[in-house]
Amino acid sequence: MANNTITISRDELADLKEAFDKVDIDNSGYINDYELQELFKEANLPLPGYKVRDIIEKIFAAADRNKDGKIDFEEFVSLVQEQKSKDVSRTFRKSINRRMGITAIGGTSSISSQGTQHSYSDEEKVAFANWINKTLKDDPDVKHLLPMNTDNNSLFTSLRDGILLCKMINFAQPDTVDERAINKTKLTAFTISENINLALNSASAIGCTVVNIGAQDLKEGKPHLVLGLLWQIIKAGLFADIEISKNEALIALLKDGETLEQLMKLSPEELLLRWVNYHLTNAQWPNINNFSHDIKDSKAYYHLLREIAPKGDVFIDFSGFHETNDLKRAHCMLQQAEKLGCRQFVSPSDVVSGNPKLNLAFVANLFNMYPALHKVDGFDLNHIEGETNEERTFRNWMNSLGVNPYVNHLYSDLTDALVIFQLYERIRQPVSWDRVNKPPFSALGGHMKKIENCNYAVEIGRSKARFSLVGICGHDLHEGNRTLTLALVWQLMRRYTLNVLVDLGEGERIDDRIIIQWVNETLANADKKTFITSFKDKSINTSLPVLDLIDAIAPKAINPEMVTRENLSELDKLNNAKYTISIARKIGARIYALPEDLVEVKPKMVMTVFACLMGKGLNKLK
Repeated sequence: MANNTITISRDELADLKEAFDKVDIDNSGYINDYELQELFKEANLPLPGYKVRDIIEKIFAAADRNKDGKIDFEEFVSLVQEQKSKDVSRTFRKSINRRMGITAIGGTSSISSQGTQHSYSDEEKVAFANWINKTLKDDPDVKHLLPMNTDNNSLFTSLRDGILLCKMINFAQPDTVDERAINKTKLTAFTISENINLALNSASAIGCTVVNIGAQDLKEGKPHLVLGLLWQIIKAGLFADIEISKNEALIALLKDGETLEQLMKLSPEELLLRWVNYHLTNAQWPNINNFSHDIKDSKAYYHLLREIAPKGDVFIDFSGFHETNDLKRAHCMLQQAEKLGCRQFVSPSDVVSGNPKLNLAFVANLFNMYPALHKVDGFDLNHIEGETNEERTFRNWMNSLGVNPYVNHLYSDLTDALVIFQLYERIRQPVSWDRVNKPPFSALGGHMKKIENCNYAVEIGRSKARFSLVGICGHDLHEGNRTLTLALVWQLMRRYTLNVLVDLGEGERIDDRIIIQWVNETLANADKKTFITSFKDKSINTSLPVLDLIDAIAPKAINPEMVTRENLSELDKLNNAKYTISIARKIGARIYALPEDLVEVKPKMVMTVFACLMGKGLNKLK
């Protein structure tokens, strides 16, 4: 049979990317299954609903092993090809990749038994390697790895022992990894696996999606997986302080007639765009709408740099502004950024091509270094509440599962219930998606559509999942009621955690009593003196019962010299807790709790720690 390959031109690929980006409104790089029909329509390839459902079933049967309901651009391109030809084009990717500077990696993709190629961006490889070289250049623990050579695959091979990855996580979110838990010398295959487990579980705890990445993937240095994980970690660090509770100067970005509450609901990406336009307005230059097409000529960047540069200290030379060649102009602009020490992430070609990811990183770094915002009077800053540890844990848990859109603000980002529906599916609670109102929501009827979604979310929780939702209605979720929203989210997380134990227990119903009984029996069988009476037991604030349980499950995982057991000060308790959480992650337990949760004996989070360790212990016996 003839192989009728359909070749997709560069222009058509650009059109497909434009369509994908239009539907991918949060720039996550993924669209949900229920958005696929709309995406085909945007790509001028409208398909009937039944055909889209067939496609979705095929994808999930083969590729979506974790049932995360997400499709990336590469998968979408493959789907378009399949619709245009019975045979998947193998030559297409090679020809497009050569034209677009994309490196292709041979291998079989889980999306198709016929095999595809994973691809990665050389620009991202260079940008991330340079950022790590700069960030960790003075760290003695990685001097054997740095500086990485950006002309070869050093970036991918340098992550193989897990040390560099742990260091980058700590740079993004300080104290996430207790460095005492990292194996740094005399590395073996086993201790390297421990390091990678520690890194992956710690990345998950700060909200990175790692469901498709395993220790072996990083040992093999799979480029597309390495770059995807690194981008999440780097972005977490760049965005860490782009929120009003941490940077009150952002209040200067308020627009006329806008409330502080409305400003606080903006995502970091939206705040960065607002910040750039604030300075462009002051420079009397037209505002931009994105970090791709609108910055290609570098002219907006020139004005931004002049506005944020310390007056009298740094002179931004505009002579290159008048260059007629875009590439030369971008080169001159980056020379000016160099004066601020901010020539990171982008090359001249990245600016001219409008690479949205790298330009976003470039702007975020500029903001972190030189926000150039002035304090605004007239606001009661005492009412600006930052995120609590509990809220941050819940939000990171959601994001680690790959929900779309990404949750930046726990309450305002759940008001249409779309994330909640995805969480229901993660706990294996079916959702009738034909009952769900999908975005975009109109200004006129969108409010009622979102409330309908929230009502359905409560209905599922109450009647199907058997959650305790007394006094909660859809209006509470839509309005972002903190107490009532947390009540639902906690029960979702609890069910997710216990499902692992139910699987290992072959369907046996698991409750707090069974977990506590297992903990105490395991401790006693290992001749440990510690025990717990409940998840509120005060002895937990020393972390010793948890440390002893880890030692019972994984002997030799604990270094006794790192643990304080007698006459504990508050600092000793915190240090014990930090070590405990990191060692638990190191032995493979996916723990989201914070060290403070153990020290303060927060019953909910304490339960998740013991439940995760129980899962690890039972799995070991299988």
